[in-house]
Amino acid sequence: MPAGIVSESHAAVPAEIGLLTPMPLHLKRSPIIISPDQSRVLLRRFTPGDSQRMSEILSRILAISEDRVGAILAAVSADFSLSFLERFEEIRELLSIDGQFSQQRKLLIGAYFLAEYSLESAALFNPSIVPHVDQTSLPAGSLRFILSLRATGEGHISSITFRTGVIHPDNRIEVYAPIGFLTEPHQIPNPVYDKPLFARKLAEIGLVRDFTRRVMFKLADSFTLEELRASLQAEQFRLPDGMSQEDQEEAQGVWMLARSNYQVQFQEDLEVSQRILFPATPSQRNGIEDARFVRFLNDDGTHIYYATFTAYDGRVVVPELVETSDFLRFRFITLNGPAAQNKGMAIFPRKINGQYVMLSRQDNENIYLIFSDNVHFWNENKVILKPLFPWELVQLGNCGSPIETDAGWLVLSHGVGPMRQYCIGAFLLDREDPTKVIGRLREPLLKPNQEEREGYVPNVVYTCGALIHNGELVIPYGLADHATGFATVSFEEVLAAMEVI
Repeated sequence: MPAGIVSESHAAVPAEIGLLTPMPLHLKRSPIIISPDQSRVLLRRFTPGDSQRMSEILSRILAISEDRVGAILAAVSADFSLSFLERFEEIRELLSIDGQFSQQRKLLIGAYFLAEYSLESAALFNPSIVPHVDQTSLPAGSLRFILSLRATGEGHISSITFRTGVIHPDNRIEVYAPIGFLTEPHQIPNPVYDKPLFARKLAEIGLVRDFTRRVMFKLADSFTLEELRASLQAEQFRLPDGMSQEDQEEAQGVWMLARSNYQVQFQEDLEVSQRILFPATPSQRNGIEDARFVRFLNDDGTHIYYATFTAYDGRVVVPELVETSDFLRFRFITLNGPAAQNKGMAIFPRKINGQYVMLSRQDNENIYLIFSDNVHFWNENKVILKPLFPWELVQLGNCGSPIETDAGWLVLSHGVGPMRQYCIGAFLLDREDPTKVIGRLREPLLKPNQEEREGYVPNVVYTCGALIHNGELVIPYGLADHATGFATVSFEEVLAAMEVI
């Protein structure tokens, strides 16, 4: 067994599930538990005040004698030296620093404007699982996977972190131990913006004043962030009496929308577990929550990974989308349209009858289906499932993207019942017409057992995505909003337990 791997003993204890069927489900809980790891440290930019205060701090650093610089630097972890230099260059540009500095002083300046953040110190939960981009050098019948997790750290700020692992031919699960130090990716604006789509989103969020129309009129059908900035500034300087308060708010809204659509790029030599998607825009200020990753089949036969997630700014939750083909470059995009609201949006893994399809929960209670010809815009929705059984009477929601099978689209659901207990259920949709529910479990597939009840949010099991491999349904799931475990069950048994209701 390779070093740094946590391995599952395949002998697991069947869970009590209480299905009203003569054929009980032999669901097995794996002994693997992925717990919060305080050694997982993210190096973040530290900005202790405005530019004047930062300049004063810099002056004190520059006053340190050269013979003392090395001693001070020696007390700082050498693991971050590359990040120290990158941060020094940012500070040099920000504060317009002139002059020549020794390599050690550059490192020390960078170190003073960085800080460690333990991104998993509070919780590590609500996982989704997808096939890894790289399936080479594996025995037949094995599957390499990427596990995304919601990591919660200081200040209850959530981000998206990753693990990798392998499901073996005998369905034994291995999860690779992560690397401890992480750095934020390089953020880059979108190369170009599509003017019709951008204008459509502006209208949707009410940015329709004459000021905005004049700004957009100056732009070509495709424009860059810098071109948008120039158009905003030109309109600002054109006004003889300056901008009104309404125009200033309009300008800020246009700029915020543009900045909410961006890309990040990781270095190719970073392990997947070293990559972190951390809040980077105003809409994400207080967290990126519950990413539902799906491997999506394009019309040309290629694949792309989509993930819907909830952005939270401390007051409002907004559904957003991230896409990647390689888990190195990620593109963040706002989800638009009147149906793009609330939590729990999950994209089907391919188009159906030429349209994108997504599950959603519009009203905090029922499961909806939405169709669209554009993955970024969602308009009309339809209720397909309502609370019915005692364990789901408070609300229903999906637990990740549907899984395509010969029998239909398998969807894991969550239901909330007495004492706000969260359980995981399942239902089946018709492959050609997913508005039709053709099967449903009467009882939960998975509910908290005695060992899983206690945690940050008690009495909760929850997942953001599962997969089927070698006939087994593999479910990674959050335990009491604190840690993550795995459960497996035969898909045929799940199917046999379904009822037409």
